[in-house]
Amino acid sequence: MDSKVEWAVVESDIGPLLLAATDRGLVSVVFHAREAVRDRALDRLAAQLGADRAELTERASGRLAEPIRQLAEYFSGGLREFDVALDWTLTTGFNRQVLRELADGVPYGAVVGYGDLAKRVGQPGAAQAVGAAMGANPLPVVVPCHRVVESDGGLGGFGGGLETKRTLLALEGVLPQPLF
Repeated sequence: MDSKVEWAVVESDIGPLLLAATDRGLVSVVFHAREAVRDRALDRLAAQLGADRAELTERASGRLAEPIRQLAEYFSGGLREFDVALDWTLTTGFNRQVLRELADGVPYGAVVGYGDLAKRVGQPGAAQAVGAAMGANPLPVVVPCHRVVESDGGLGGFGGGLETKRTLLALEGVLPQPLF
């Protein structure tokens, strides 16, 4: 790896998020980033990027300033489309193709079915593989896997938990605000 990775934990409406960025852009968003989750995520990120853990630097400025600003604006209801550089290093092949289609083709306030997303990338029988791609999304919220739902109206799964998915969809006006 040719440069250090910057990371920070920021509070959000869905709990603490770990953000990490390389010189190419935002590379990782991790839900529920309290201490134990954060430490495991940083170890995993270092291994995935071929870095030493010491190369991961805690900093909420520089590369992360704009993603942090845009996430805050998103959660306040003022941002509908993220405009930050993304580093797609942590996803390849079919997963990357599906996630790019999701990022470019499913706008704020809309949802898409797993099967429909599979059709959009030319693999109409690959709904389950789309589900796996959503589960492996290294950039949730920014690459909006919460917008992928079951064709019968069910929420489907979500790596951040179904309450988190409901909260994000409610924020975007797709679902009524969940009752807690």
